[in-house]
Amino acid sequence: MSLQSAERRDFIRDMISDDLASGKHQAPVTRFPPEPNGYLHIGHAKSICLNFGIAQEFPAARCHLRFDDTNPSKEDQEYVDSIQEDIHWLGFDWGDNLFFASDMFDFFYECAVALINKGLAYVDEQTVEEIRAQRGNVNVPGQESPYRNRSAEENLERFQAMKNGEIPEGKAILRAKIDMASSNMNMRDPVLYRIMFAEHHNTGNKWCIYPMYDFAHPLEDAYEHITHSLCTLEFENHRPLYDWVIEHCPVPSRPRQTEFARLNLTYTVMSKRKLLQLVQEGHVTGWDDPRMPTVSGMRRRGYTPAAIRNFCQTIGITKFNGFTDVALLEYSVREDLNANAPRRMAVLNPLKLTITTLPEDAEEMVEVQNNPEKPEEGFRQVPLTREIWIERDDFMLDPPKKYFRLAPGRTVRLRGGYCITCTDYRQDADGNITEIFCEHIPGTIGSNSPEGIQCRAAIHWVSTRHAVDGEIRIYDRLFTEENPDAAENGFLSVMNPGSLTVITGAKLEPALAGVEPEFNCQFERLGYFVADRRDHVPGQRPVFNRTVALKDSWAKKQK
Repeated sequence: MSLQSAERRDFIRDMISDDLASGKHQAPVTRFPPEPNGYLHIGHAKSICLNFGIAQEFPAARCHLRFDDTNPSKEDQEYVDSIQEDIHWLGFDWGDNLFFASDMFDFFYECAVALINKGLAYVDEQTVEEIRAQRGNVNVPGQESPYRNRSAEENLERFQAMKNGEIPEGKAILRAKIDMASSNMNMRDPVLYRIMFAEHHNTGNKWCIYPMYDFAHPLEDAYEHITHSLCTLEFENHRPLYDWVIEHCPVPSRPRQTEFARLNLTYTVMSKRKLLQLVQEGHVTGWDDPRMPTVSGMRRRGYTPAAIRNFCQTIGITKFNGFTDVALLEYSVREDLNANAPRRMAVLNPLKLTITTLPEDAEEMVEVQNNPEKPEEGFRQVPLTREIWIERDDFMLDPPKKYFRLAPGRTVRLRGGYCITCTDYRQDADGNITEIFCEHIPGTIGSNSPEGIQCRAAIHWVSTRHAVDGEIRIYDRLFTEENPDAAENGFLSVMNPGSLTVITGAKLEPALAGVEPEFNCQFERLGYFVADRRDHVPGQRPVFNRTVALKDSWAKKQK
């Protein structure tokens, strides 16, 4: 076992270590079992890091990728492909251990027949309403179906008719015969199979009966010889049914289900149904919209695989549900980018500045450090000319106390360039500043500061002659409430109208025009940005998304 797993323990890893020490298992076999009915989100990333992480930490361990494709009405090959791409991007691989529930349909059918022969399953031909009325509730026991005591022979005949497509959809189901008086509602003769005339992405029209998740899940685990089936806490009440299926079906192995707390993130919805609604109703631009908590959305926003893995390691594995502050995820992203992202200069709200003491055709290359956190990455050369763009916020006519940037008579340093002093400015008829004028101080290029020259601030800039126009997308949280699911008028009622701001007139240093999509960098003093993986076209159309601000400004904004 690796040093990492020895240092960072949790109850699941302790359980696996005990099982190995006792000889119960020779090596752990875990699985990540997504349903291909949507894109993966940050909650799935936690499960991926757990299951694939265990496979990396323990000798001879492995993790299977298994698609739980038992509901063709909601599944699509697009989701299968996106899930595999997301897992690889996060840094994990399943090798040869790729499985589909649909490849096990014959095995599921054999197990269902075995239950019927044992008198433990029956075909129920009541209406959905009748079955629901007989189910009871936590205080009232259920009523037995009039079809419950059919003979095995008759049940086999009716189940075969279901399989052959001889019974219309919704007119028959296969149920387990367990206990209609059980205090656990999942054990009140649960549905094992239903009829669905829908084309399957993998098996086509071969089948018209499909197993329910609670029946397929334990059989898949057993078929694949999974040792530790790790689920989130909402499946804890399903474990008795999981164990019942394993006990009564002809399975090749006996897996063990263990539950852990799912990830609940503030200012976020995690339900795939709600995420699909956001996409289908056009509230976002797609599953990979950078405001979405999907893995593909976070990737497009500029989150890194390392940051997501570090976040999942930080929050850990527990048995207790609760909310994790999304600021912790943003902190993980910020920490990773601060250490690794190169620095570049961009002006989002440009104001023209003319250095009157330089010739009109002046141009010199100044050196700017690429990444202060990585001095070995050295410096890059940026052209400095007489006319430059600066941020409009970096000049004020009547600055407040502790404002150290440009103002009439004030001196600042241009990043990597000269110290300059503001000597004049120009306004339009409405009093808006349209241009400022400065004089440079010779001998102050780079970090040189002759005696008596004090620059209390350094500002970023871009040459007007060499600036490249770019589109900048400023993303914020998609919801204004910490728990959108609890909103009185529904989660859509608390969507943040300011979750996206598009800036079309940004001025970028020339090197940013040619970077490839998914290039991460820090726009100096502004935040961390990434070249959009869909819309950024190198050399033609620079499009950058803000990944995260330099500091957590949300708490201050809320206060």
